[in-house]
Amino acid sequence: MKQFYSISIAILMSISSVAHAQNTDKYRLSTDDVISITVFNEPELGLKKATITDSGTISVPLVGQVSIKGKTVPEVEALLTKKFGDDYLKKPSVSVSIDEYRPFYINGEVKKPGSYPYRSNMTVQIAITIAGGFTERASKHSI
Repeated sequence: MKQFYSISIAILMSISSVAHAQNTDKYRLSTDDVISITVFNEPELGLKKATITDSGTISVPLVGQVSIKGKTVPEVEALLTKKFGDDYLKKPSVSVSIDEYRPFYINGEVKKPGSYPYRSNMTVQIAITIAGGFTERASKHSI
């Protein structure tokens, strides 16, 4: 039972931050998320598939390193709009999209513990299935 409990805790801790991934108003960006940035009528200022670094930053043309770890997509859009508008553009229109979500990690009494790419509508059951299902020793009835 303790083994299954540790599986659940590991999965829940990993997935809880991406549980609302489809709702970018709530999803908090972090290391290994991949985003794209579009600045309306300024294609050279945009970014395609920029990976958030371990320090939680991205490098944006003209603006430099911008710390976005822990921010939502609308917060990053507002931050970049302000940074571009302060010194470079008049009324910039910035949009941010998430291209790839960071992976989740699962360990414990599953057949293939490890790192897996996040999928939309992820649940603990789906995560366990992706990891090959339970081992024979796992307790399937108690979390």
